[in-house]
Amino acid sequence: MKTGTSMKKYVDRLSQRFHGSRDVHVVLDYFLNHFGHKVGFASSMGAEDQVLTDFIAKINPQTKVFTLDTGRLPEETYELIDQTRSRYSELNLQIYFPRHENIEKMVAEKGLNLFYESIENRKLCCYYRKVEPLQRALSGLDGWITGLRREQSVTRWQTRLVEFDEDNGILKINPLIYWTEDDVWKYIRQNRVPYNKLHNANYSSIGCAPCTRAVPKGGSVRDGRWWWENSGHKECGLHRSNREVFFEEA
Repeated sequence: MKTGTSMKKYVDRLSQRFHGSRDVHVVLDYFLNHFGHKVGFASSMGAEDQVLTDFIAKINPQTKVFTLDTGRLPEETYELIDQTRSRYSELNLQIYFPRHENIEKMVAEKGLNLFYESIENRKLCCYYRKVEPLQRALSGLDGWITGLRREQSVTRWQTRLVEFDEDNGILKINPLIYWTEDDVWKYIRQNRVPYNKLHNANYSSIGCAPCTRAVPKGGSVRDGRWWWENSGHKECGLHRSNREVFFEEA
């Protein structure tokens, strides 16, 4: 991978090349072919990620596709994982789990539902259950693909289609960044893509069961996540902005 100034120029060049692009097939085809086995797709099994899974399965099903099982996912998410495996049987889908010793120590010291007590506790839980497993999943890769969209939250509105993830030292590709929620669901319906049934019950963004609920009428996409916190904090650390620190390990 390039470093320093050369990396910035490289990312800027790619950003300009794909600026404003809504053609996900063209974007993915370029990066999947350019990086080969050195690029991976991180799927949360959300609606956006299922769209990208469908694209990847059609372009190159041997691409590394992985999801993080935090140990506290809704049953509907586990059902979707099995449905996705069945629908895309050639897909290279891998599951990463938290390190058990980290979870055991955290729960012994702070309890099972520590995340309700403070933002710091919640981010600690997210770190051990999501961020650390993500770091292992990204090890050895030069790029990772995500399902981020700008309109999902205020923390994502400046996100570009191509960025450099300084925390992981890796290129980050967001092919759906310019898509709307209507675009996502139109694609799912037209292509009969399997999706989490919780979406039918007004769950717009689905994470761990205790930290996710249906979005009240008129709410934004991320209102169902960590609803007891201020909207400015609603990230887990997987998509930490270069402009904001969401968690620093002690």
